[in-house]
Amino acid sequence: MPLIITILVLYIAVAVGIGVYCNRRAKTVSDYVLGGRSVGPWITAFAYGTSYFSAVIFVGYAGKFGWNFGVSSTWVGIGNCIIGSLMAWAIMGRRTRVMSKHLDSATMPEFFEKRYMSKTLKIIAALIVFIFLIPYTASVYNGLSRLFEMVFSVDYSVCVIAMAVITAVYVILGGYKATAYNDFVQGIIMLIGIAAVVIATLGNKGGFYEALNQMSQIPNDKGVMAGMQGAYASFFGPDPINLLGVVILTSLGTWGLPQMVTKFYTIKDERSIKSGTIVSTVFALVVAGGCYFLGGFGRLFVAADESGAPAEGFDSIIPSMLKDLPELLIGIVVVLVLSASMSTLSSLVLTSSSSITLDLIKPFMKGKLDEKKQLIVMRVFVAAFLIVSVIIALNKNALISDLMGYSWGALAGAFLAPFLYGILWKKTTKASVYVSFVIGIGVTLLHMILSSMKMLSGTFLGFTIASPVNLGAFTMLISLIVVPIVSLITPKMKKADIDSIFSCYNKTVTVTQNEAITAGADIVAETYGHDVVGYTDDGLPIEDRHDSVNPPAKKKKKKKK
Repeated sequence: MPLIITILVLYIAVAVGIGVYCNRRAKTVSDYVLGGRSVGPWITAFAYGTSYFSAVIFVGYAGKFGWNFGVSSTWVGIGNCIIGSLMAWAIMGRRTRVMSKHLDSATMPEFFEKRYMSKTLKIIAALIVFIFLIPYTASVYNGLSRLFEMVFSVDYSVCVIAMAVITAVYVILGGYKATAYNDFVQGIIMLIGIAAVVIATLGNKGGFYEALNQMSQIPNDKGVMAGMQGAYASFFGPDPINLLGVVILTSLGTWGLPQMVTKFYTIKDERSIKSGTIVSTVFALVVAGGCYFLGGFGRLFVAADESGAPAEGFDSIIPSMLKDLPELLIGIVVVLVLSASMSTLSSLVLTSSSSITLDLIKPFMKGKLDEKKQLIVMRVFVAAFLIVSVIIALNKNALISDLMGYSWGALAGAFLAPFLYGILWKKTTKASVYVSFVIGIGVTLLHMILSSMKMLSGTFLGFTIASPVNLGAFTMLISLIVVPIVSLITPKMKKADIDSIFSCYNKTVTVTQNEAITAGADIVAETYGHDVVGYTDDGLPIEDRHDSVNPPAKKKKKKKK
């Protein structure tokens, strides 16, 4: 125990120290919310990954879905790697950075306002962000506190409050850069910790092959292959249809979550996009793949009750698997889960407070809120958001996966399609955004009401209707289909306006290097008399054409006769 406490205290000291250090650099709104749009590739990639994976994944999702699907739950981690990280960066990374800078938007609601020219959209989006990030935040507290209860025998409520206070200190002090630098430290801990925990935990069951052999002896207790022996050790598991729902929610969902998408706003230059894509993909493979792979062996460590569910609940599975680890490894696990949780939590509170301040309060103040006052208001709302989420989290009976499923379903269901089509397709209309908001929020609220009344049961096309996870996957997919259809039959934006918005992709922009997506020398527009985004090694200007950065082709000289 002294060793575990020492590791924990050192980690907390580093986190708070980074917050104090970054406080000197958070003097403007851009510094506090976006890190001055000058964050390098490794920092950005780790910030993206650590915001993605928290105690919700490690304790809640890995435990529950590892129990339900066995070793095949590893597919969820692979989906997070390919769809949630690699494809997200490749498709959205550069376009998000370029257009958000061009529109001068610091938050996702502000993007909707300027992309679709509607202040109403910004207000609605900001309210959605604030309301539906709260249950996700509560699920983060829930996951971490269950682990702390196991290790320290500390009361659940004490864990929740202590974590909120620590997070509040460094986020209030240092803003995005404090969060990003802490994410880098936390990410390294997560990479090392996951690998060590997987190896040690399976080692307690005789190693990977022996553990897999024991899994193959367990008969499936429900689903399409009920009674079949070996289903939990098979390639696609006992229930591949509902496994697909988990993959869609946890992988595609990141494309529409404000706390994830705004990471692309902060990218420094072109090289950061390429490097960040690789780093975040590898990070997701190790962390998410390792978590779900480990959770797939949960039935070897936890007994089932008469109904076939884990005797102490789904959220107790991962903590139970870690009980017999050496003290040093338990200390690493505690810091690992604390790191994952605090990184996600800091990202959530910063996203929520900035949306409320910049998208709701600032417009109503009509110029009376200067930079210093905006920073004060944002810091106040960081504290307020944490207090509200703590109150909700104190209800420890709420299932982690349900809280996250509803939160991601509402947010990604409302935002994913309008944002994705907004940066890719000129014909996306304002009306389609409203429809997407109604689908994401309306369907989620209806499901929550019917579930509380126990009016949902059965399956549809193999998907469990009552599952909040399947609900989230449904809202995202249906909005991706509905938004283009509605856009084709509703009034279009003015051609001049839409051409101006998309001009950032096909014409050059004069900006300073620390704000541009450049990899070359400083830009001196006066020298060339036109707009450039960088220079070649020979000093020639590089122009941004059709969403790529390439030097202009040299004209061939005609030979004289």
